Amino acid sequence: MTSNARFINPASMHKPPGYTHVVETTGPGRTVYIAGQLGVAADGKLAGGAGDFRAQASQAFENLEAALAAVDGRFEHVVKFTMYFTDIAAHLPIAREVRDRFVNTAAPPASTAVEIPRLARDGALFEVEAIAVLPPR
Repeated sequence: MTSNARFINPASMHKPPGYTHVVETTGPGRTVYIAGQLGVAADGKLAGGAGDFRAQASQAFENLEAALAAVDGRFEHVVKFTMYFTDIAAHLPIAREVRDRFVNTAAPPASTAVEIPRLARDGALFEVEAIAVLPPR
């Protein structure tokens, strides 16, 4: 967990499954916005075979990890995810499983999951974007 962030689940709200309702950050620090990441490998191809959601989700989180590393960050600095699905009912449990390999499950980031009819790339089943708060340089 980043030292300038508080992860809060108010007692008057339901206990969320794998995310935190409220994340408060205070300065000094750097806020980093990472654009939506698809499950696209460095060669430009979708991970796994056609329809392989787990491979795409894993690659998307690996891409986030690389983006965080580019600014000397780690998943512990992430305060918010937004995840986009083409079939949330079928894929949300798998996405949570994949995400939990990367985050501190004791204080997970705030998170929003949305189903949309289509992503920007044909065959893409999942996209995830993140906001991170890092210590100042």
